[in-house]
Order: sequence, then C-alpha cells, then structure tokens
Amino acid sequence: MGTDGENSNKIIEGWLYLIWSNRFGLQSSSKRYFALKENQLNCFKAPPVSDREDPVRSAEINSCVRVTDNGRENVSRKPLFIFTLYNASNHDDRLKLGARSSEEAARWIHSFQEAALKECPDQERNFSLCSKRKWQSFRLNRNRGATRMYSSDLLDWTGFPSVHVEPTTADVVAPSPWTIFGCKNGLRLFKEARDVGCHGKHWDDHPAIMAVGVVDASSELVFQTVMSLGPSRTEWDFCFSRGSVIEHLDGHTDIIHKQLHSDWLPWGMKRRDLLLRRYWRREDDGTYVILYHSVFHRKCLPQRRSIQACLKSGGYVISPVNHGKQSVVKHMLAIDWKFWKSYLSAASARNITIKMLGRVAALREMFKAKLGTYQCSDFSSGELARDILLPQGVREDIKVEVGVQVGSGKKSKSSEEEDLLKPTTGSGSFLQLNEVADEFFDVPELSECDQNGWSPDDGSEMPSQDLIQPKLSSAAVFVKRLHVLAGGVQRRPYIDLREVSEEEETSCCYGATLPKDATCSMPCSWTTADPSTFLIRGKNYLKDHEKIKAKSTLMQMVGADWLKSDKREDDLAGRPGSFVQKYAAQGGNEFFVIVNIQVPGSTTYSLALYYMMDTPVEKVPLLERFIKEDDAYRNSRFKLIPYISKGSWIVKQSVGKKACLVGQALEINYFQGKNYLELGVDVGSSTVARGVVSLVLGYLNNLVIEMAFLIQGNSEEELPEFLLGTCRLNHLEASKSVLAK
Repeated sequence: MGTDGENSNKIIEGWLYLIWSNRFGLQSSSKRYFALKENQLNCFKAPPVSDREDPVRSAEINSCVRVTDNGRENVSRKPLFIFTLYNASNHDDRLKLGARSSEEAARWIHSFQEAALKECPDQERNFSLCSKRKWQSFRLNRNRGATRMYSSDLLDWTGFPSVHVEPTTADVVAPSPWTIFGCKNGLRLFKEARDVGCHGKHWDDHPAIMAVGVVDASSELVFQTVMSLGPSRTEWDFCFSRGSVIEHLDGHTDIIHKQLHSDWLPWGMKRRDLLLRRYWRREDDGTYVILYHSVFHRKCLPQRRSIQACLKSGGYVISPVNHGKQSVVKHMLAIDWKFWKSYLSAASARNITIKMLGRVAALREMFKAKLGTYQCSDFSSGELARDILLPQGVREDIKVEVGVQVGSGKKSKSSEEEDLLKPTTGSGSFLQLNEVADEFFDVPELSECDQNGWSPDDGSEMPSQDLIQPKLSSAAVFVKRLHVLAGGVQRRPYIDLREVSEEEETSCCYGATLPKDATCSMPCSWTTADPSTFLIRGKNYLKDHEKIKAKSTLMQMVGADWLKSDKREDDLAGRPGSFVQKYAAQGGNEFFVIVNIQVPGSTTYSLALYYMMDTPVEKVPLLERFIKEDDAYRNSRFKLIPYISKGSWIVKQSVGKKACLVGQALEINYFQGKNYLELGVDVGSSTVARGVVSLVLGYLNNLVIEMAFLIQGNSEEELPEFLLGTCRLNHLEASKSVLAK
C-alpha cells in the first residue's frame, strides 16, 4: 500500500471468517466477504456482482478503533489466524475475524490501523466523543447506497508495506553481537559474544551459535514448514524423531515436546529430547520470529530411555528477500546437552550443536528439490489436529483438511432472512454481527485440499479454543505465570527453568522505590542511557528518510518505581506523598511525564519511570500539543525505542531494536494533573506483548535494559525529533519489587 494520492481510494477485499458466540456459548465461524475502502468496512455474504449492491452490514473505522493480533486458533475445526477490532471506549463492542494465513491477517490488520489513523480529525478531537460515535449497523438501507470496488481499485497483495510502518532497521547504534567463525554446507556460522554480568562472571556458559542460509521459498512457507511437528518434518529435519504439542497457551505460545534421533549423535551417546516453550510472531516486513527455551511440565516428565537436554535459547528468524521469492533463514541454538564433562569436551558439544544447525542446509535442499511443485496457498493455513479423545496412533494418521475458497458463495436466500438480520438494538455496535440469524448461514467450502505445514498432528493434546472464555481470562493466566516467576504460589502446569528467588517486601515511597546507580554496578537499579545510542528522525526525514543520532534529552530522569500489587496501580504521580505532588505544592515550573509500564492480573507488576523538565511547557510546542490533545492523538505519536544491551540472544531477538508507536499496539490510560502527565501502558492488552514480557521476566536478573521515549514528528515543523528521556535498568529482580500501598 502506498502513501500517495493515487492509493487513497484503493480497496482491500476478500474472504474472512466472522467469529462469534453461538447460543451454546461455543465459538463458531461464518465465512463472509469483506471490503474496506478508506474508513468504510462493508460485509457481504458473497462477492458483489455490481457496484450498486448493498452490503449486509457496514461499519465506520474511526480513531477509536484498536486492532489486536490474537495469533493462531482452531475454530470450528478450521485453523485460523485471529485478530480483533474493538472500540477503545467500550471493550464489549468488538469484532473478531479470522484469516486463512498469517500474511493475509497481517495485511488486514495494517489496513485497519491505517484507516483508523487517517480518520483522526484535526478538529473536534475530544476522545470522549469516541463513546458517542457508535458503530453503524452492518446492514445499510437501500437509499444510502453501497460503496463498491472496481477491479482497477484493487490492491496488489504481493507487496504490502504499511503507510505508517518505517523500514525494519534498528533504531539503536550498537555493535553486532555475532562474529563469523566458519562456513559449512553453504551456511555461514556465527558465534555470540558473551556478556559479562554484574559480578564479572559470564551469565551463561552456553553462548549461542547461529547458521545463516538462503532458502528458495517465501517466508510464510518456510515458517509453516519449520512450525510443523508432523510427518512432513522428517523430510528435512534429520534430528527429529517425533513431536507433540503438550499445551496451547495462546495464539502465539505453546509448550512442545521433541524427541530426537540418536543415529546422528556421537557413538555411545544416549538419545536426547527437548521440552520447549515456543513463541512466534510476524514482523511488519514479513519476517517471522520463532523463539524457544526449555521448561518443565508435569504432563511431560523426563523419561528413562532418553535424557532431556536444556535449550538455554534458540529459534529461527525467517526474513523475505528478492520480492518475497526467497528467504534468509537464521537458526540459533544455545544448548546444554546434559552429558558428563569427562565424556565429551566443550568443543565436542559445540560440534554437536553445529551439526544440528545443519538442518538449515537440509531445509534449503528440500525446497530446491521440490521447486515448482509447492504453492504458498497450499501451505497458508497448515494442519491443526485437536482430536484429543482419540488414541495417539490414530491421531498420527489423521490429517485435518481445510478448505480453500476458489469461487464465490451463494447469495442471500430470501427477504425473510434479510428481515432476521435487522439489528436487535439501536446502538449499531459490533455485537450485532454475532446474531442468531446468521448462525445457520455459512459460505460453503467449494474445494478442500490437504495442508502441509504447521501440524501438531502427532498426538498432541490441543485444548479446545471453541469455548468462550471470560474477557480477561488469557491475561489472568499470563499473569499467574508471571506470579510464579516472581516466586509466588505454583499454579501453572509447567515451570520455567529460570526461576527467580523469593520475594521481599520493602517500604513504598512513590518515585523512589528503585534506587539510582550511575555506575550500573548495583543490581536492581537505574540510571540514564546515552542518548547517542538511539536514532531519531532528522530535519529532512520526510525527503530522505534518514535518521540521526540523538544528542540530548528534553527531560531529565529523576526517579523510578518497581512495584507489585494485587490490582493495577494507576495515577502514581497524583497520589499524596509522591514527589510529583511535593513539587506541585511548591508551585514551580517543573513538569513531569511518567511512563508506567503495567502487567495486570492477579499480581500486577509496574515499572514507573519519572521524567522532569523545568522549562515552561509552552516553549516546546510539540510537547504542549501532546499534553493538551486527546488520547487518539497521543496514541498516534508516543514512541518507544527498546534495546537490550546485555543479555541472552533470545531476549534481544524478542525485544528488538526498532521504534514502535506504543498506542497502536497497546492500550494506554492517560492521567493528567496540573504539573504532570502519566501514561499507563497496559502490557496485558496484547497477546504478542504478553509473550515478549513473559520471556523477558524469565531472564530479568541477567539483563541490562535501555529505553528511549519520544513524540513522533510528522511534519517539517516537528522535525528533527527529540528524545523526551532515556533509562537504563540494571539487572532487575522481580523478588525485589515493592508492595504498592
């Protein structure tokens, strides 16, 4: 999608699955044809044959809309990539949709985000109006007409850059953690430089090794192939014997078990198996990231016939090149093979790891051998068997067939059915899409074919995703896992192998619960990061798209809080006794911006960072506008640049080094006083973010985290950008979080 005027009237259309709750409380799906033109979303039961045909439903995508990526689920025995649209002022007003492939879901997500940003009016921007701007009914009257697309308006789906997504390059100036040390089977081999911990010791005795190769297949196809645990994996993975999914945590995370062959291991070495927590996500440029680390699970205990190796960190980064026709595959492993040190030397252990990385070459050769016979559409949905009541041997022989639509469905049956589709209420919300009348209508799948790809069809027990869960159930389950990481009561069925120590309670004084240490030698402390580490938009960015090193920060970091609570802690700056209120009582010119990063649930962790400036706000127009404007404007401008300067490769890869508009990915609650603006960033509002934070917390006391915050400049008057502030967090510990009062 382009940014010029000729693309302003382009239309995105195609089949999606409308996911709704039936009368029995189970999730069901109905196939519908959707068309999005500018900020108007139309829904049809079949592709319209003329531009005068009215849609069954229609809705306006305005600045109140948020889109969340729910990952992959199995709905009505169909594996779908789910995303949800909802009203920021009314979370019960939502629309849940599913696509057959991750690429298709990503394109729709970007389109909805762009439509919401374009619908940000310059006048009358009061965010409270969002609650009054009701979603229109997905049924238009004839006299209103329908906006229909023409073939000349259709977008090219092969190349789909987002208008608001910058090129996926790092926004941090940092040396590469990888050093090449060899080449084997056409793969370049790299080793990871070790980080020195706070006590002068290496935090990990198993540094990662990476193999890099080019595969003649799309990134999505390689992703589906790598994720598969079915029989097709044996075509390229010579280490793999069998695998299964032990537990499905959410659309992006699961627990898997892999049993390895012993014939590729040194003679006399007992066979190994791996029990892993697997997390995946798709980047804006089509890159897929798959991350693994070892866990303990009560449903999959170690067995006598094999030894369970420990994968410290590992995974794949699959990036599209050559217009998506090829992929650069990076495969990383840091693994402890769990053998007696007298039996094999460290060099021998490294050779085993390098041999396992040779799977990338096998993957490359498999696609070369089958070049011209694979079609991306055949692999887009993958396989997902959930026959948990069948014996394992039976389930291994069963493949789930998923249909691919190759033609148009049938039209509405009668005028009586159209009458049943009338809204039940006058508010015109997303809830009207889940009407009982639609329960018995679905577009038939005209053809079906076997899907080869992501396939735990080997007997893995997948819990049903059809049951409707309470609104915060997934977030609550996630935070329970975080509670265990922090030393709480053991409630989850698996244990992360990087548990932290017991909790200690400390007194609470808001703004000063986390100590400052400029030398970064004290664990669980903070200081400021070097601004020149971060790249920001330069004066001529709109013309040359060049970024420059930041020279300084507008505000000074003056304090930090590291809190825990049984509820979400909001408006810390407005509480009596906080040093923000002490400054307010003095009546000075000081103004504070507080970034409160929250992981909500039964146990809530809050990291609050306090920034202060003594210059009048009026002298900084962009900041003044950010303070005075509504939440929709703030969400479209507030940016974060993350950087893990010390820590495991898996965490560095998970967090990345790219600036992001926080308000477009997470919910932000704003609290304002006469001398402060506090941003409550709700990490629990995104499945992807929850997965990243869960991974980070597991390694927390081994990390040095750096962050920079800024307001995005979109016009020449607002450029060059400036940093609001930076921070450097040194080896935080969940056990040292302070109980909020």
